[in-house]
Amino acid sequence: MNLTRLLRPNSIAVIGGGAWCQQVVLQSERMGYSGQIWPVYPKANEVAGHQAYARLEDLPAAPDAVFIGINRHATIEAVQVLSRMGAGGAVCFASGFSEATAEDVTGGALQDQLIKAAGDMPILGPNCYGFINALDGALLWPDQHGATPVDKGVAILTQSSNISINLTMQKRGLPIAYMVTCGNMAQTSQAQIAASLIDDPRVTAVGLHVEGFKDIREWEALAAKAHDKGIPLIALKVGASEQAQAATVSHTASLAGSDAGAQALLARLGIPRLSTLPEFLEALKLLHCYGPLPGGNIASISCSGGEASLIADMVVGTGLNFPHLNQDKKARLRDALGPMVALSNPLDYHTYIWRDEEAMARAWSGMTGDDIHLTVSIVDYPTTDPADWACATQAALRVRAETGARFAVAATLPELLPDTVAQELMTGGVVPLMGLREALSATRAATQISAPATDPICLPGKVDATTTLTEAQAKQALAECGLLIPQHRTVRDAVEARDAVQKLQAPFAVKGVGLAHKSEHAAVRLGVSAADVADVARDIGTEEILIEEMITGPVVELLIGVVRDLAHGFVLTLGAGGVRTEILRDTVSLLVPSTANDIRVALGSLNIAPLLTGYRGQPAADMDAIISAVQAVQAYVMQNADTLGEVEINPLLCTPDTAVAVDALIRKA
Repeated sequence: MNLTRLLRPNSIAVIGGGAWCQQVVLQSERMGYSGQIWPVYPKANEVAGHQAYARLEDLPAAPDAVFIGINRHATIEAVQVLSRMGAGGAVCFASGFSEATAEDVTGGALQDQLIKAAGDMPILGPNCYGFINALDGALLWPDQHGATPVDKGVAILTQSSNISINLTMQKRGLPIAYMVTCGNMAQTSQAQIAASLIDDPRVTAVGLHVEGFKDIREWEALAAKAHDKGIPLIALKVGASEQAQAATVSHTASLAGSDAGAQALLARLGIPRLSTLPEFLEALKLLHCYGPLPGGNIASISCSGGEASLIADMVVGTGLNFPHLNQDKKARLRDALGPMVALSNPLDYHTYIWRDEEAMARAWSGMTGDDIHLTVSIVDYPTTDPADWACATQAALRVRAETGARFAVAATLPELLPDTVAQELMTGGVVPLMGLREALSATRAATQISAPATDPICLPGKVDATTTLTEAQAKQALAECGLLIPQHRTVRDAVEARDAVQKLQAPFAVKGVGLAHKSEHAAVRLGVSAADVADVARDIGTEEILIEEMITGPVVELLIGVVRDLAHGFVLTLGAGGVRTEILRDTVSLLVPSTANDIRVALGSLNIAPLLTGYRGQPAADMDAIISAVQAVQAYVMQNADTLGEVEINPLLCTPDTAVAVDALIRKA
């Protein structure tokens, strides 16, 4: 769907004469919009100083972009007329559509009518504020905003109109080229809008505030297109809490899905995830200036040991690191700072050279280099007189101009880096970062942008998964896809148990069949001898008994789980297995299908990873066998995607030379 006319219009029409519609006209004028503005309102001759037209059919031409500020029923009629006229697109401001079905059951049907009325004409919404194009001064926006004209900048898309207003008011030096609200996304999705915006060469990065993913294939296409064009994407995804998920469904009628699935999807698409709005804005700012960072090596300079210690502690656990200073850096620093300063990274350069702009620039330049991906100078400007510290601003600008290095000025507190200073730094190519925690989150995000996976995500069916296979059935189904399982027999009484073990090798695991959590019912007995099998089977007492050869010498127990997540695909979870799975909560999630390398990297991120590689002289697990087991599970999932609800192996017993599933569950239609 072509959104160019809508988002970069030469003519706009505003339907309605209320305060919201008047604001659209006034805000367009304030942004210096040079195109045609045509109010459509039969009850007045003019709206906000512009000639009003009684009907859409009376307009001089089909408008490129239309703000529809009338009630929901009339909105559908207007959209139908505009579509027939050949208009470029419309913003549907009215609410009361699918987001309101909990209060009005007709909302969903009205949204269907709206989509049908639009036909091939793009619409934003309904239930949305519209957009601001600060590059061309074009906007359909019915309220206040803080956007200013820019030559290039970032695009921000959000499903929340209120959050979009707030983001335009930021005072962080971030140039916002586009602000687009998506509303219900009845017809045009967030991914489609983003894909259109990155066709504008003036867009440097895209930030996505996501409440729910609508069409995974569209997101895969967006990620691939953005990577090909070199436009970084970042996301602020809400829905981690049960409360947030409930709010998302009621607010936009979109399927929030599980947070693990959302995280796995974003990682697969190569889109870093931020958790707060300040981090989101700081990451966009860094990406606008420098694009993705090639690595996580950073250098920090400050005139306080307290700040050096603060950032050193904050980096722990982020994946960023402070490389040791090489001899070249030490020589340059010693030349600039003299013998009284201890040289390290982070660097406390004391105050010997403060206010000496040239000396400050020489010292700060000494903390740059090919092995440093971002150098951060910590400066908190006094609120009493920020201009008194212009030496820091000028030193930073000199470093950038003379070295070409990626350079940032970061304030420990956001309010201690004034907007005027931030603007000056940005103009000179220095990124101003507000708040140390936010600065580090932004830096980490800039290192996590990557190429999206090339294999399409396996999409699940929607049929209810109401049947649970027995353990033996589940194991056999997985074994047919290549999973190793123990030799076993299923019996119905003690006599059959005694006969069955004649063809098996002791010791045995004896289990009751038909119980969801067998260990809680004392229905799992391990290390059973051939002589005791009959008595144990009789004691367990279930209708069927499963007898297996025990796997000896495991290095570690793993869990392999796959659950159907209608919003994101099939979520593959790997983690510490056994009876303590819920207590340890040591897991990592991917999406099906994942490559062997993805699986290996994921396993290496677990807390129990040292057990897999051989801990304190113990033998290592057979990683190839473990990966083969995971691939077998994935093969089963992909063969049964339409009907599968859940697969779980717990535990997968991993030895130095094999990996065997000793318990399995499958739930499907």
